[in-house]
Amino acid sequence: MLPVRHRAPLVLLCGVLLLGAAGCAGGPAALLGRGTSGSAVSAAAQPPLDPADLNAVLERVVDGRGMVAYEALQREPAQLDRYLQALAELTPERFASWSEAEQIALLINAYNALTLRSIIDHDPIRPTIKAIPGVWKFRRHPVMGQRLTLDEIEHQILRREYNEPRIHAALVCAAISCPPLRREAFTGPELERQLEDQTNRWLASSEGLRIDRDAGEVAISSIFEWFGEDWPRADPDAAPVPGHESESAVLHFIARHRPAEEQELVLGGNYRLAYLPYNWDLNRQSP
Repeated sequence: MLPVRHRAPLVLLCGVLLLGAAGCAGGPAALLGRGTSGSAVSAAAQPPLDPADLNAVLERVVDGRGMVAYEALQREPAQLDRYLQALAELTPERFASWSEAEQIALLINAYNALTLRSIIDHDPIRPTIKAIPGVWKFRRHPVMGQRLTLDEIEHQILRREYNEPRIHAALVCAAISCPPLRREAFTGPELERQLEDQTNRWLASSEGLRIDRDAGEVAISSIFEWFGEDWPRADPDAAPVPGHESESAVLHFIARHRPAEEQELVLGGNYRLAYLPYNWDLNRQSP
């Protein structure tokens, strides 16, 4: 969840994502079973990864606000570790046979599950994920026979290979200002509903959007600044928002997920646009 300017260079990824003779020219596309044209390689669909263990973990340690009982998870990590073992043993060929929705769901689940594991690996638990050295860039996790960092899953695979900005409402980097962690795993058949619900919840919170009509200010999550190019890519024809033309796609996205009176304000453009400070404190439940 680090800003885009901190992304790991692609050249580092080439050494990580080699699959057989695919070489660095394949990169993430090789992992995803895509040809050089970017189209998916056809394969008979294989069963998706069973998220039962991850579901059990999320139901047990995540509350209705998306806050996590990390100490409880640290005491009983067996279900989380079973899910992570299944993720490590998942073959790229099986993954490549899935629909795009199933692939996105799996990668979101992987990111969130590995983030949980990264937090509970430290005793005592750190007050912020940023206190864990190399947690995004250098700490590698077994995923589909590879050793991937969290940054590679997010930036080099999810953001690069899929044109779906709602992932930013679903990837949870264990901070207060992140979107709320969901109490269920993402799945292909439910992905549309889940991403819409996640986006609505995030933008209904003070960490996603704050509107101060008296001050004439609309403040939005810094995620929209860090990864701002993802929204114009998904909505290149977004109508210009007066006074905020370069943020038009982002503002249309926000407006679509807010009530009518807020939609009118956001798309009217008559306000000062600001980015909210990011609270990196751990998203942990109170003792």
